[in-house]
Amino acid sequence: MAPHHRAFILLWSLASWLLLAAAQPQHSINYFDQLPARLFFFDDATDAIYFDVVNGIVHVSPDEGKTWAPAKGVPEGEASMVIEHPFNNKVAFILSRGTKHWRTMNRGESWQSFEMPLPPAMIGRPLSFHSDPKKWGYILYQGTACDKSGGWGSSCHDETYYTKDGFSGDSRLLMLDSSRCQFAHSSKDFKHEAHDDLIYCVAFQSSSTSGGHSLSSSRLFSSTDFFESEKKIEDLGIAKNARGVVAFAIVSKFAVVALKDLTEGSTGDMLLYVTVDTKTWAKARFPHSTSARLRENAYTIVESTTHSLAVDVLVHDQSAIGTLFVSNSNGTFFVESLKETNRNEMGYVDFETIYGVEGVGIANVVKNAHDVESRRASKQLQSRITFDDGRTWSRLRPPAEDSERQKIHCNPADESCSLHLHSVTLPHNFGRVFSSPAPGFIMGVGSIGSYLQPYEECDTFLSTDGGVTWSMIRMDAHKYEFGDQGSILVTVNDEEGVDTVSYSTDYGKTWQTYKYGVEMRARILTTVGDSTSQKFLLIGQIARKDQNGQGKFGAVFLDFASLDRRKCADSDFETWTARSATHECLMGHKQTYHRRKADANCYVGEKFRDPVPSEDPCPCTKEDYECDFNYIRDGSDCVPAGPEPIPPGVCLEAHQTYQGSSGWVRIPGNTCDRGRGLKLDEKVEKSCRHAQPQEGQVIHQAYPFPAPIVQYSYFRDSTVILLRLADNSIWQSPNEGYTWNQIHPEETFVAFYHHTFSTDRAYLITNTKRFWYTTDTGRSWNKMDAPSIPNTFGLPVLHFHPGKSDYIIWTGNKGCEGFADSCHVEAQYSLMNGRDWNLIDTYVRNCAWARDKELLVDPNQIICESYKNKKGNQRFFGLDNPLELIGGTDFFSKKTKLFDHVVGFTKFSEYLIVAEFLPQKQSLDIQVSLDGRTFAPGEFPPTMRPDQHAYTILESSTMSVFLHVTTSEPPAPFWGNILKSNSNGTYFGLSIDNVNRNDAGYVDFEKMIGLDGIALINIVGNPQEAPLTGRKLLKTRITHNDGGTWRPITPPVKDSQGNPYECQTTKCALHIHGYTERYDVRATFSTPSVPGLLMAVGNVGEYLEAYDQSDTFLSRDAGFTWEEVHKDAHLWEFGDSGSILVMANDEGPTDHVMFSTNEGITWREYKFTDEPMRVKAIVTVPADTSRRFILMGHYPREKNAAVVVHLDFSALTRKKCELSIENPGQDDFELWSPSEEREEQCLFGRQTLYHRRKRDAECVVGDQPKAKEKVVKNCQCTASDFECEFNYVRDDAGECVLIPGMQPRDPDPADQCRGGSDYWYELTPYRKIPYSSCEEGKRIDRGAAHPCPGVGGHGAFFWLMMIFIPLAFAGLAGYWYTKRGGYSRGAIRLPGGDTGPRFSSDSGVLDTLASVPWFLIGLGGIAYEWVAEKVDSLVVRLQGRRGYRNLPVDEDAQILRFEDEE
Repeated sequence: MAPHHRAFILLWSLASWLLLAAAQPQHSINYFDQLPARLFFFDDATDAIYFDVVNGIVHVSPDEGKTWAPAKGVPEGEASMVIEHPFNNKVAFILSRGTKHWRTMNRGESWQSFEMPLPPAMIGRPLSFHSDPKKWGYILYQGTACDKSGGWGSSCHDETYYTKDGFSGDSRLLMLDSSRCQFAHSSKDFKHEAHDDLIYCVAFQSSSTSGGHSLSSSRLFSSTDFFESEKKIEDLGIAKNARGVVAFAIVSKFAVVALKDLTEGSTGDMLLYVTVDTKTWAKARFPHSTSARLRENAYTIVESTTHSLAVDVLVHDQSAIGTLFVSNSNGTFFVESLKETNRNEMGYVDFETIYGVEGVGIANVVKNAHDVESRRASKQLQSRITFDDGRTWSRLRPPAEDSERQKIHCNPADESCSLHLHSVTLPHNFGRVFSSPAPGFIMGVGSIGSYLQPYEECDTFLSTDGGVTWSMIRMDAHKYEFGDQGSILVTVNDEEGVDTVSYSTDYGKTWQTYKYGVEMRARILTTVGDSTSQKFLLIGQIARKDQNGQGKFGAVFLDFASLDRRKCADSDFETWTARSATHECLMGHKQTYHRRKADANCYVGEKFRDPVPSEDPCPCTKEDYECDFNYIRDGSDCVPAGPEPIPPGVCLEAHQTYQGSSGWVRIPGNTCDRGRGLKLDEKVEKSCRHAQPQEGQVIHQAYPFPAPIVQYSYFRDSTVILLRLADNSIWQSPNEGYTWNQIHPEETFVAFYHHTFSTDRAYLITNTKRFWYTTDTGRSWNKMDAPSIPNTFGLPVLHFHPGKSDYIIWTGNKGCEGFADSCHVEAQYSLMNGRDWNLIDTYVRNCAWARDKELLVDPNQIICESYKNKKGNQRFFGLDNPLELIGGTDFFSKKTKLFDHVVGFTKFSEYLIVAEFLPQKQSLDIQVSLDGRTFAPGEFPPTMRPDQHAYTILESSTMSVFLHVTTSEPPAPFWGNILKSNSNGTYFGLSIDNVNRNDAGYVDFEKMIGLDGIALINIVGNPQEAPLTGRKLLKTRITHNDGGTWRPITPPVKDSQGNPYECQTTKCALHIHGYTERYDVRATFSTPSVPGLLMAVGNVGEYLEAYDQSDTFLSRDAGFTWEEVHKDAHLWEFGDSGSILVMANDEGPTDHVMFSTNEGITWREYKFTDEPMRVKAIVTVPADTSRRFILMGHYPREKNAAVVVHLDFSALTRKKCELSIENPGQDDFELWSPSEEREEQCLFGRQTLYHRRKRDAECVVGDQPKAKEKVVKNCQCTASDFECEFNYVRDDAGECVLIPGMQPRDPDPADQCRGGSDYWYELTPYRKIPYSSCEEGKRIDRGAAHPCPGVGGHGAFFWLMMIFIPLAFAGLAGYWYTKRGGYSRGAIRLPGGDTGPRFSSDSGVLDTLASVPWFLIGLGGIAYEWVAEKVDSLVVRLQGRRGYRNLPVDEDAQILRFEDEE
């Protein structure tokens, strides 16, 4: 070959080699001793920070990680945390553990020191910033002050300081005893008109010398002048109940306050209050239909959009499984979005929204939640994606081929063949888990199949269209990162140590590898925050054998700008529409991005320019609107909550019209085009009859129905009422009877059930297998199929679980078609609200969950009355086929026969009571259990055993069971004796005899609501003559000590017209008609909303007269004194906590009602119809807190139809009642005690005061929180605190005497000594009423005292040491804990990682307002270094792989991880 040819070839080869070298990525390596606790880039800059928390060193890089140097001017070992300014990309702060800290104003090039009075609080984010760039220097600093003077440990509290110049000058004290302070202007999304300097602080009302505080003193304060002269308590719209504040956070466009419910009777749930404008706060309402309750450490505010707030609530206590809820546009009403979401023990939730694509999010659910909860099985996770902000969810459809173009092992069209991805609870990727600012790009590590496989068995997947389609891009699990707006993708193997990375420039279609030369185990792969750079930073752990003394960790700077790619031209870009084709429009617009085409071999090069979407308006649809103010959702419509408020001067005459709301309003922030779509929010012309009346007026609305009413009931805590007619139709009113609509007219409904324990759920039962249910108080009804048609045996069709709303039991017919010989009842249970069913047993009568609200037994136990011989027609079974009682644990899979033959069982309060049939004796025995497994027989006075008698269990709210035993012999009229048990329901003693009952077994016995121990009964006054005459003469008796003694009711002196009663002898008393005579048994004497108020129909005389010969009476002091309020018998109802009483004549048709606003002093008349109507019931909301009532009845001419009249007294007065707990007597309420106006100052051994509206206060109580009752003192024991012991009965003198022929009960010393008592006592004829809290005084229940065995065997020193030793260890542990943690118990997880107040006695373990950890999603804010220090380096510890060691950063981390981890 010619020399010049050889030269040409040589030159060409050299040029090719140089070209190839130039086309390769470039890299450089730096070495570090520790992983970074924080690693971040300044926003829109090439400067980066690498923080080594173990050595306390901050490293700074000016060139995206190519070179590193320690921070200038900051001594080594001093840095404790690094915080960048979120609104000024040049500023950052290094905080030490002391009082000297450092600031940079040039992205770390130089640092200046500043001093603070206190060291920083060891919380995730001790600094809070103002979002106005002009006020970048406005910063709040939270420090901790400790007093080490006392005892073993330190007493610490937090103080907040502020600066207006970024710590250039001296800082000033903002607030003492504060646990969280934040500017109202601290988020770009939280837009409002509030004062520029508005600050919120969670702090305590009073200082504490011990450092501990009561949670009840924690409140939310606000100020616009840095608390110099203004210090306002935010009342959140609930006045004095805005206490117990646990946390405050600003999330997206919402400010959220979490507080613990400290109101009387609450279960300590957490409450959320939300504002979008800083002016009005509203309670966030969650559907009670779910099992979800906001409890301490049991809910997480996850990453939320500007459209809605998202909250995940723990529902399975033992297995970290939750339910995701999303809110409406103002964050106040939540709906269930996704069930069985996966959480971990620290509150982090597998949920992430996709960056830059509105409405798209990925979550993981637990496929086998039932097995995880009941059998502790391992979780099987499945991934779900939403394209419409959580309204609907679908599976991730997998690719048909793997990364090597081989077919996958299953059919992608099958539901069991889906893609599942690892998410937030396994932090495997730095920054966001799935997405980045690269438009539409999502990557994840996961597997294809029916559920997610372990991380090491997974592969790496990519979607370039926002999650609609997916492809497998790499075998095995990889770390991944996006660069240059997605034009370059980089991955590195995450299962073993490697020395190469893979990269793709064509959206993952082809991949190249680049070798950087040092084998290491990848820990972090990242780039600048907006993914617009072509430079990446890979940090890994170098194997020990390869370290060569340079450092344990390598930081590899990778530069892909050297690839041979041109800059993209306009023709290289395409328009990409976000979201799936079925959900293109969200919040009224489509979202499109301008991004590079997949096959364009070019780089975008728009460094630090975030991709901005174009928003094209869509035509308005119904989804773009929500209900207007004063309107509520009813199915698919918005209906008025009541008459519409109108401006003054409008509607001067009733026949006029006005322009009113359509009921709809466009969702705030929605940008849909009304011109091309629906205009649902246009005003409509309305009659003035539907407008809100002028003050002082009453209005009504009548609604006829085509058939008689056979069933009606409100949803508890709601204005929604259901009504069933005799024609098997069901009607619903969402607004207390103001409007009505028929539910599914095509169905034949035989019954409806409200969920016993969940106020938002109801079930409509048809005559087929189909039933309808609601989980949102009737706003929507969903269809579901039952396993069988509802039973026709007269048994309850549904039973509900007290703790799990989805757990239901269905009792239906089986084999009952035609003249079947095997017709029987079959019970099935569902753990998913009817979505699946499991057989419990066949040939049963009653199957129910063993657990009840107060009967806290095994939650998975089912109890069944089951026939022994399971064949034949169940309708004809008699005593020859024993009804066995079977207890089945683990959802009836493990059965135990509890009794061979029972008549039935019931659950009352904390008791499970079984009526056992004894065939040998042909008698009944009562068995009582407190745990659902062990039973004790009830012991009765011999003459009152229920052997051959009928019995009725009455009530058990005061730690005793009341039992009515029928003693009259058939066919005479029925009556019997009331027996009362001891506290465990086993010994029954006589309370009173000859108590009236009817033929159905119901008894004239009623306890007063809200005041325990007060009850009214009717007794038969002629037990000797009644069997002969067939007529019972009834007398009324009342007790104020829970049945210990009964007495007649003292009659009023004069009637309602001021005349004396005819009956004036000592035999005269007030007698009232009771429970057995009511048309509606819910029409009780008393109301839960007004302590002490009673109404009744009766007469003054020797005996109770006929109903139509009676008058209407009222008592305001719990039945001690009465007054006649009106002649004739009336129906009555209490409204608005007693501020209005309504009566309707109950002796015949009427055209008017009577109402009183002063509890019966005066009455006014309101005519509601021209044609008199026979009123059968007056109904209002169950809590009696509304001023709206419903009259139910019929016109005499149409007895086969019904009419309902809505009465609205809301406009009588609009003045709100004032309640001042601190200054009683200076408001519209009074303090009242049942002990007023009587000799006994105490009831149940205590003197209690109640708040209630003054009788003559003309005002509206409304739904404002009431002051809880206050126990003033416990009293000395008196005779009224005792009742007769077993086998004793009161004589005519009121003394307890032994029943002739009976023996006293055995004192049972062992039982008396079991509770640790020093002495046991011989029994007397008396026993203390279990519900009484009396102290000392005369203990007539105690005879001679005897020492309990076993206590005196040790000396005083032994017992002193036994007490001291555990206390000493507890004290030392507490001291060590305080020293290590720096503060008392009570960390709160917030967006940004802030902790909440320090509580003393009434705090739980951890009150949590948690968020997705910000160090995982890369949105900045949380002090990641502190997490790393406390949690053993999450990234390393959770990902320890074979061949590599875990790297504990702090040996104490494990001990504090759950309390302190932020």
